[in-house]
Amino acid sequence: MEIIIRPKSKWWHLDLGELWTFRDLFYFLTWRDVKVKYKQTIVGVLWAVFQPFVTMVVFSVFFGRLAKMPSEGVPYPIFVYTGLIFWTLFSAGLTDTSGSFVSNSQIVTKVYFPRVILPTATVLTNMVDFAIAAIILVGLMFYYHYTPTLLGIVLIPVLILMTILSTLGVGLLFGSLNVKYRDVRFILPFFIQLLIFITPVIYPVTIVSEKYRWILGLNPMSGVIDVARAGLLGIKSIDWGLLLVSIISMTVYCVVGYLYFKVVERYFADVI
Repeated sequence: MEIIIRPKSKWWHLDLGELWTFRDLFYFLTWRDVKVKYKQTIVGVLWAVFQPFVTMVVFSVFFGRLAKMPSEGVPYPIFVYTGLIFWTLFSAGLTDTSGSFVSNSQIVTKVYFPRVILPTATVLTNMVDFAIAAIILVGLMFYYHYTPTLLGIVLIPVLILMTILSTLGVGLLFGSLNVKYRDVRFILPFFIQLLIFITPVIYPVTIVSEKYRWILGLNPMSGVIDVARAGLLGIKSIDWGLLLVSIISMTVYCVVGYLYFKVVERYFADVI
């Protein structure tokens, strides 16, 4: 008797029921990545604080003091650190998700499960670093006497979700490309280094004319960082137009990244 195996749904369909079925695997992979990241390390959890803090110091010296970069009347250290913790969550997550399929090739080629679990678990692992680094931001806000607005506090989960989805969207694209083209892992770090300079981490969005500011929103992290500063530091009103453009661009990246991933996913086991 001939048995034909067909997919249960269309190739572009996101089967949430299937993801829920594999929730235990998702939990296991996330917890595994956390343990691997922090177990038997010298610096351990301190690295989550050390990296953005030292970067903040270097940026404050070179861009704040020497280059006299504007910071909308806010002390430059807390101005740049507010942007850095979100940027670090995005950049570290993007680096990790781009290699998530290749680094887990043994289970990708042997066991069936929704492959999208791998990059998602990797992104959530970096949330531990974000939470630890956020403690330093609270300390800086206390030191410089800044109180977050109520709206800013409410928007924080939204901004974190936007960062995670942006990371997943772009990460799925590069991760899928990396399965077939292994030189992606060399190109991506250079791409991330350039991207920080077109993201308002070291400068405010107001440095760009209001007429052309929407262009910054094509990078979803621009809206995230600007709103985080406005809400947490209360330095200005929230630029809803920039946030809207960032949400639209984030959605586009998620759709494009997921669709490309679904197109090539069926070939992963053959070429990985």
